Amino acid sequence: MRLEDVYIRGTSTRLPSRIPVADAVASGACPPRVAAATGMESVAYSPHESAAEMAAAAARTALERAGTRGGDVDLLLHADTYHQGQDLWPVASYIQREALGNTCQAIEIRQMSNGGLAALDLATAYLTAGHGHSDALLTTADRFCAPGIDRWNTDPGTPYADGATSLVLSRRGGFARLVSLALYADPELEPLHRGDDPFTTAPFGHRMPVDFEAAKRSFVGRAGISYAITRAHNGQQTVIKQALADAGSELSEADWVVLPHFGKRRLTSIYYKPFGIDPARTTWDFSRTVGHLGAGDQFAGLDHLMVSGRAAPGERIVLVSVGAGYSWGCAVLDILERPGWATA
Repeated sequence: MRLEDVYIRGTSTRLPSRIPVADAVASGACPPRVAAATGMESVAYSPHESAAEMAAAAARTALERAGTRGGDVDLLLHADTYHQGQDLWPVASYIQREALGNTCQAIEIRQMSNGGLAALDLATAYLTAGHGHSDALLTTADRFCAPGIDRWNTDPGTPYADGATSLVLSRRGGFARLVSLALYADPELEPLHRGDDPFTTAPFGHRMPVDFEAAKRSFVGRAGISYAITRAHNGQQTVIKQALADAGSELSEADWVVLPHFGKRRLTSIYYKPFGIDPARTTWDFSRTVGHLGAGDQFAGLDHLMVSGRAAPGERIVLVSVGAGYSWGCAVLDILERPGWATA
């Protein structure tokens, strides 16, 4: 989908603290083989703040950077993957009260690691369909802590990180223009994160912490590794080709490609080699110090490029995402100006 007059006014990332991977290996929390395969230096973690609190903090910063007030926001979408700090609770409404104080629609999105770009797509559709005339506030947040998640072993190819991101989408102008956006889903891969376990009546009814590797082994044992890899690659290729075609561009022409915060081995097999992406054009030097933020990797990567001053006016950025389910996303942005809160 090619877009007109949709902009990004502000971004923000909230990362309370970091755990050096070397320390995690020394303590026995992170197996040496996981550290070696991922190439991570550190992983963001929250000693005290819930996911919801981090999201509200990120939202306030993004709104301030955007010069957006509560009355300017027509929609709030919060994307997450895991426990937000309370049970049976509308986390989006909490973020709305803490950051906006208005009466717009506030909705939670649970599309796993593709949630950020899913929210971007839905907010774009909402604003361009005439439901809103100003801005949409997007947030993501997760706190992947024990006992439900083992950040090092639940998904061994990707250490899980605690943190939040926020993005203000607008029809009123901004530092970047959203040129195109594409999403695609293939539910035939849904069992990859479910496995063969029967449905339960309460959370963690099978095991704690969650073990994605067990689910993947069950699915691959039935369908075969080639089937899973081929469908996964085709899904990602579909959205990348569509978004770039709509933008009238090629991936090789992008100045920056923001990828999921996976470990190095996984990034190499899924993105660097199949798509010919040079790691120097990515945010790997940043993501290897953060870890996987669930739905927030793409917004965090964009925020890093802007805050650090690495992305310059006239440059094109491609955001790429994938989430269990399975679904994929790709967005193309053009940087129009260097915002005042960015490093010169």
